[in-house]
Amino acid sequence: MKYIKLFLIIAVVSVFLTATYFVLRSTFRPARYAHVGEWIRHPEDHQEWASTALASCDDAPFVFPTNGFIGFLWGDSFRIGHGHQGLDIFSGTESGVTPVYAAYDGYLTRLPDWKASIIIRIPSDPLDPGEQIWTYYTHMADKSGNSYIVDQFPPGSFEIYIEAGTLLGYQGNYSGTPGNPTGIHLHFSIIKDDGQGSFLNELEIENTIDPSPYFNLDLNGKMNRDIIPICQSEIN
Repeated sequence: MKYIKLFLIIAVVSVFLTATYFVLRSTFRPARYAHVGEWIRHPEDHQEWASTALASCDDAPFVFPTNGFIGFLWGDSFRIGHGHQGLDIFSGTESGVTPVYAAYDGYLTRLPDWKASIIIRIPSDPLDPGEQIWTYYTHMADKSGNSYIVDQFPPGSFEIYIEAGTLLGYQGNYSGTPGNPTGIHLHFSIIKDDGQGSFLNELEIENTIDPSPYFNLDLNGKMNRDIIPICQSEIN
């Protein structure tokens, strides 16, 4: 009998903690999150939320890499212990339609097994000259993994010099698992160098850099909880 009582107590506590977690998450989550679903359902009603590909905000070092709504920011948290490593930019179009461009000059690499991703080495950080950084672009394939990256950059491409504004591919919904798509968007991040000429693991937020000063936008999810960042100026 005492074991049954103990089990019931544990079950009740577990339900209480779970309910409390979801209530707190709902209460304290950024208001911006609600806009993501609204944009995906009705992008035509909210074009004022969209940033413009190749725009340069207030003479920012980087040009904006694609058209769309910046739904999730660097540092946003989707679960306990997780920090979003970059930006998720949702086009509001069908898969394979919205172009993706290079945000800055650099040397492009696409590893042999990368279906939806490319990475660009920037030898000298425009905000910290002499330090090497990397820009990463992904989800450029359809739900089955058929690539939307332009033919100019096939798998196995290595250290191809490109300039800001170069067409890289198109927004897709490949999640890494065929048949299990994500929403149609570009994930963009800035990755630190490992000190030996390569890039660190992008899956860990501590290996990435707050993109805010590179675009002159409030792109830090820890600091900007509710304001939709928008860049619609023209490229210089």
